[in-house]
Amino acid sequence: MKNISKSFGPVRALKDVSFDVQRGEIHGLLGENGAGKTTLMNVLAGTFPQDEGKILIDGKEIFGMTPKKSNDLKIRFIHQELNLCNDLKVYQNMFLGEEYTKSWRIDKSHEQKRTQEVLDSMNTGIDASTVVSDLDTAQKQLVEIARALLFESEIIIMDEPTTALNSQEIEKLFSIMTALKKKGVSFIYISHKMPELFSICDRYTVLRDGVFIQSGFFKDIDEHQATELLIGKRFVEAHLREGRPSPVQEEVVLKASNLSGATFQNISFSLHKGEIVVFTGLQGSGTDELATSLFGATKLYSGTVENHAGVLDMRDIRHVMQSGIGMIPRNRKERGILPDLSIRNNNSLAFFVAKHNKPFINKHEEIQRFEHGRKRMGIKVASDLDPITSLSGGNQQKVILSRWLELDPEVYIMDNPTQGIDVGAKFAIYKLVVELAEQGKSVLFFTSEYPEIQQLADRCFVLYKGEVYGKLDRKELSEEAIMAYSTGTQREART
Repeated sequence: MKNISKSFGPVRALKDVSFDVQRGEIHGLLGENGAGKTTLMNVLAGTFPQDEGKILIDGKEIFGMTPKKSNDLKIRFIHQELNLCNDLKVYQNMFLGEEYTKSWRIDKSHEQKRTQEVLDSMNTGIDASTVVSDLDTAQKQLVEIARALLFESEIIIMDEPTTALNSQEIEKLFSIMTALKKKGVSFIYISHKMPELFSICDRYTVLRDGVFIQSGFFKDIDEHQATELLIGKRFVEAHLREGRPSPVQEEVVLKASNLSGATFQNISFSLHKGEIVVFTGLQGSGTDELATSLFGATKLYSGTVENHAGVLDMRDIRHVMQSGIGMIPRNRKERGILPDLSIRNNNSLAFFVAKHNKPFINKHEEIQRFEHGRKRMGIKVASDLDPITSLSGGNQQKVILSRWLELDPEVYIMDNPTQGIDVGAKFAIYKLVVELAEQGKSVLFFTSEYPEIQQLADRCFVLYKGEVYGKLDRKELSEEAIMAYSTGTQREART
């Protein structure tokens, strides 16, 4: 890939980036969130076209790359969010879109046989006739890899493939990759886990803010040097809280005692008025389910959550909302918006659930609510009657925030609220969080990005395999400490 540039509206995601992969190598693509790694790979996979630059395969320039053309060129992209249909069987997923036909009919027996051969060659222990919904995440990851092998892919792009795998599953994945590498298959491996990168990869390329920084061999650098390449002399907007008095008060507005759920156990904490408490951890640490459990959206197995009015009924989301708790969920596309409704209606959803008690919706009041939120959040819209999907990701997220600001809750749960939005929109959210704390509101902020933790946290809880491994005050925050706790290499004994 030579001199690739790509913009999304005013946001330039890639700026003159060059990148190459040799036959039979595992190439680590490094960069922080938002660095442009996935965008660059989406260009290679034909998901969207580059604005400038060239793609060459075996020295031949490829024009008009599309997903089909990419597949025909034996390039496969295994996304972080797995692209499998849960309601179909494994072999049906393997041949999805590329079905094997005989006499104008799909030859299911051939598909099942070929799928089983590939699965067995990888020692997966997976039956080709199993419905995908019955597989765990690690098995689904192996099915994705098997699909790439089924069509004899020569370049396999893997985006954070080990986030939900345990150490044994990771070893199995690496052994498969090593065996394929010896057969001439090339891998582009995207990960933030340094030990894995140094263990499995031959060469590296570092991107930062959409710009190429450096390429080289892993054997020529150490983890400290790699981290410096990733972070650089990054300018962190730490000025948001510098010079301002802490708004944290003695009053406890939310107390969680011995919470246990599907992926976490024995979580206890108190949230004070005006306090921003951050929860962090790697994928699979339990933070995702903890966030939704605190809002009543995921079942709590045991433990209690209480506020000034007493113990909350966590089985009833409306009760939780009416008790003064709001939530900005992760995965905006699936959990935050109703795509078939207008911007205005999406803005009023929380109000409809928690406060609306009339037989009909008052159009005038709904317009007023939206205009108030639009001005406060700086939402850029052509018409509030346009579908919510007509907005950029950042503006969609502002609508979701506006929705909860209208309810004026005492506690805000924000689960990865800056996912998939540009730097400007991120900074607007950081600024809002700090202002809410100064107004006496309290925030539970869930994120895996250190700059956000550094920016916002009064206190930080680090989870590993569902348990709290570290608790850090603001003055104790460091990227190294958080990584040590989140990877399980260090555990804090204090309570």
